[in-house]
Amino acid sequence: MKWKLMVPSVAVVSLLSLNSNSQMAANSTMSGHAITASAISTASGNSIAGTIRLQGPVPKTSPIAMRSDPTCAQEHPQPVRAEDIVGGAGGTLENVIVFVAQGVAERPYDVPQAAALMQQKGCMYEPHVLAMRAGQTLRVVNADKTTHNIHPMPANNREWNKAQLPGQPIEEKFSREEIAIPVKCNIHPWMHSYIAVFKHPYFTVTGKDGSFALSHLPPGEYTIEAWHEKLGTMTQQVKIAPGENKKIDFTFKSKG
Repeated sequence: MKWKLMVPSVAVVSLLSLNSNSQMAANSTMSGHAITASAISTASGNSIAGTIRLQGPVPKTSPIAMRSDPTCAQEHPQPVRAEDIVGGAGGTLENVIVFVAQGVAERPYDVPQAAALMQQKGCMYEPHVLAMRAGQTLRVVNADKTTHNIHPMPANNREWNKAQLPGQPIEEKFSREEIAIPVKCNIHPWMHSYIAVFKHPYFTVTGKDGSFALSHLPPGEYTIEAWHEKLGTMTQQVKIAPGENKKIDFTFKSKG
């Protein structure tokens, strides 16, 4: 008698999803985005995904004046505008931090070995909003031909303030969770960004399409929070069963 090995389809889907998400996490780290929830491996295939949208017009911003540093001005033949509120096609919203605010097990989580990357490029911070883990290395790269400064101003972590010459990277760490730390450049006053620090891996930052996904969550009840630097925060309560994938959306109202 020949025996036929049966592999549950759910396990196959979970494995494919894990491999895909792990590759996405690696690519995101190299491109300057955060290690997201997809970087954690569990036996569960649960996920919470959705889209962040903006109701109403994107507020108009004035062009940034970079005349004080000709090196910066030369990098931008066309006017550059502030990234406080960045909308996408179809009313989507970029630079929103989406994370599990309550419901995560209080236990140690492995800290990613890869550094979270922030660049000073074109006299702007890239990315404008970065999310990373507590204890993870933050690597700041000055890709410009002018001297910069990076000055995080945390409320729950050690404050530091360092000048940065072209081509000289800076590495630092934040030891405690904080959402989110404002960052500025003391040399170029228009430069600012935010760094969110998490004690768990269930978080992400939306791109141009406004989409998010928190993958490989254990079954349970969670409070999901969406944070935006200008529009505030929104929360939703979500309960997921084993093997379940939930879809939720957030809509912020424009103040412009």
